[in-house]
Amino acid sequence: MESIGTQGLVIPRLGFGTFRMPGMDCQPVVESALDIGYRHIDTAQMYQNEEGVGAAIAASGLARAELHVTTKVWHENLAPDAIRRALDDSLRKLRLDFVDLYMIHWPGRDMKLAAALETLESLRERGLVRAIGVCNFNMTLLRTAVEAIGAPIACHQIEYHPFLSQRPMLDYLRGKGIPLVAYSPLAQGRAASHPTLAKIGEKHGATAAQIAIAWLLDQDGVLAIPKAQRRESQQSNFDAQSIRLDDEDRAAIAALPKDQRFVNPPFAPQWDA
Repeated sequence: MESIGTQGLVIPRLGFGTFRMPGMDCQPVVESALDIGYRHIDTAQMYQNEEGVGAAIAASGLARAELHVTTKVWHENLAPDAIRRALDDSLRKLRLDFVDLYMIHWPGRDMKLAAALETLESLRERGLVRAIGVCNFNMTLLRTAVEAIGAPIACHQIEYHPFLSQRPMLDYLRGKGIPLVAYSPLAQGRAASHPTLAKIGEKHGATAAQIAIAWLLDQDGVLAIPKAQRRESQQSNFDAQSIRLDDEDRAAIAALPKDQRFVNPPFAPQWDA
């Protein structure tokens, strides 16, 4: 499995997402993913499944050093004390002494960004997290974090798939040596039935969903965290790593509309800022 190095981490480029897999129902799903070969697991405080993820990791018998585990603090808990309490709770549920990557899940409207990032950095210095990151920041917020505050951002996690351009953000991240982690890489299931992706898939003996994942992994500095509850889908996503797109494929995907954002909650930042 290909990996990307950032801020002392070596992260498998294909991870396993666990959004909308609440409670202990998540445990057998993650156990299946680990059995297939996934070694990058993405969860969050808000997903309410860290206990299930932790139980799956414990049941797998895998050495801690073989796994990359990401979790995130919710935007309502970005005061320094609240961040520390949230991480303590996450570690307890995950049954881990540390997480590899700890991220701000969404920017808070009234957050004190410098204080929040300084708190994350203090957790890193204490060995409770190996690296820190952010999710769902617009360009203004990301520039503030990276340039004004000087935070050692290891990754930026945002919605990214064949129907949503992230070109300005991706160009900026590449210039700073920060990987982009693509969530909703299958556009919440829409990629699986898209005719252009299906046609490309026919050429490669692959599914449309596999082509969407392969397109992301074809790009420098991009990781993807598709989720799948069925083992067959988990395996299919995993096998997408072996697909090699050609210039004709890339041109066909580039021609698709790139203005379709599917994750835009009321508390989201102004994306074009």
